[in-house]
Amino acid sequence: MTIFQQQESNVQSYARNFPVTFARAKGCWLYDEQERRYLDFLAGAGSLNYGHNNPIFKRALLEYIENDGITHSLDLHSTAKGEFLEALKTHLLTPRNLDYKVQFTGPTGTNAVESAMKLARKVTKRANIVAFTNGFHGVSYGALSATGNQHHRGGAGISLGNITRFPYEGYADNVDGLSLFETQLNDPSSGLDKPAAVLLETVQGEGGLNVASNAWLQRLQTICHQHQILLIVDDIQAGCGRTGTFFSFEPSGIVPDMVTLSKSIGGYGLPMAIVLIKPELDQWKPGEHNGTFRGNNHAFVTATKAIETYWKNDEFQNSIQARSQQLHHHLHTILQSYPTLFSKLKGRGLMQGIACHQGEHAHRLSQLCFSLGMVIETAGAHDEVVKFFCPLIISETELEQGLQIFAKAVHLFNDQQLQQAS
Repeated sequence: MTIFQQQESNVQSYARNFPVTFARAKGCWLYDEQERRYLDFLAGAGSLNYGHNNPIFKRALLEYIENDGITHSLDLHSTAKGEFLEALKTHLLTPRNLDYKVQFTGPTGTNAVESAMKLARKVTKRANIVAFTNGFHGVSYGALSATGNQHHRGGAGISLGNITRFPYEGYADNVDGLSLFETQLNDPSSGLDKPAAVLLETVQGEGGLNVASNAWLQRLQTICHQHQILLIVDDIQAGCGRTGTFFSFEPSGIVPDMVTLSKSIGGYGLPMAIVLIKPELDQWKPGEHNGTFRGNNHAFVTATKAIETYWKNDEFQNSIQARSQQLHHHLHTILQSYPTLFSKLKGRGLMQGIACHQGEHAHRLSQLCFSLGMVIETAGAHDEVVKFFCPLIISETELEQGLQIFAKAVHLFNDQQLQQAS
């Protein structure tokens, strides 16, 4: 029995699917204690968009530590924080004509979501928040109330309220969630408490890589504006370039009232989370919402380097789009070749997947990929989607290696199915 089996809580999850002990990592690769290497198509669930131990970030971080740079600063001003705010404004917000104040929250995504929900309720003086089917926003109580997944909700132990849920785009045939939402808003007898905000992911990560169209997002924003409802985009997993642009909502042209960011905003995989807030909504009183670890200066250092290195022009964005096309082409070929195994392609950018007809088949493919040297997970209501989540810095050759591993896993699975049937 290992020390992990002896001491670690049963709540551990990823380790059950990938039961080795990893010792080091570099770029797109993980290495176990026996030095066997695995292509990482999990990427910290989107926390490692720039790969493991990115050399540019590592040099900057080591230099900062060597010079006794501030590590922890609550919300005190620090050089590292100031440089991050300058980089964010100069390279990301101003070029996109976005005007946001920045709130530093506790270091995880759910902290950012909790803060955004709390501020929306404070500003509007309304309690209800609208969320969508298959959404995932975190597992602390407020964020969990907006999360749809019953497995996660079941861990709460209490009722989860003050959320009204509507169908996401494409949730079911002939179901128009926005028409239902708008109809209920306009009907004083509908029973819908006017919401403070609408909270959504433009591409639902854990929910199965469901994509909201530009038209749907624009229509949702119009409804929110007409009814003085705030629009919050949870870009924790879909942001930082994962869908092909830095913010996932950019192609739609919408401008959310608040945006939550975490995961890869820190660049190096270091904990960091922020909320972008339209200035007129920044109605917090000093200290009204806080958290001990909202001043992770090591993350500020690597976050700044990530922005300055990859987002000062379109070169990195164009690379993501090229790799996205490579991934889509390969998955489309597999979909056509195995129609009895796969139902459709899902997602956008380097946040794509292929849906199996049965969730157990997706899990089996994940396990076969692991045996062949690749870490890849599943998503969706029934874990039916094999989710390709490689680091964004992946090369064309490395992506092809991963796709060939998946193709081999599919071939092996198909052979096993045929043997069982004969």
